[in-house]
Amino acid sequence: MNWYTYKESWSFILRRYLPRLALCSLAWEILQLPLYTLWSEPSLWWIAYAVAHCTVGDAMIGTAALIVALTLTRANETACWPRSKIAVRMILLALAYTVFSERSNLALGNWAYSPWMPIVPWINVGLAPLLQWLLVPLAAWRWANRLSFSATKPK
Repeated sequence: MNWYTYKESWSFILRRYLPRLALCSLAWEILQLPLYTLWSEPSLWWIAYAVAHCTVGDAMIGTAALIVALTLTRANETACWPRSKIAVRMILLALAYTVFSERSNLALGNWAYSPWMPIVPWINVGLAPLLQWLLVPLAAWRWANRLSFSATKPK
């Protein structure tokens, strides 16, 4: 059977991974604010809206990357998931989307980098969003898996 036929899979995604991903994404979005021109916006409400909007988007991207990674690895029940393979694929998918999204949104003028943002020269994308999609999903993944394994260990 495939991963999506197990209630435990959906419980892991929605109760363990997604909330931790959202929390880590919120922290990252706040920390990287000075790297975008949004930081100089005079309206605190607009900045708060942008952080909330980006955090929800991050949660959607990260969850979609996990779902695609589960499908690509042909995962089945959660106890048998190839966790390392899933994590690698999830991060690669999120990084690929980020390069596309950053380049598209910069070109459209939806956001801009501040002078403080380090740029990766061969792809012309900020280093912070790339690090975000390397570190944040990995942290949320490890956090969610640590809890699920410790909950199932015999006492």
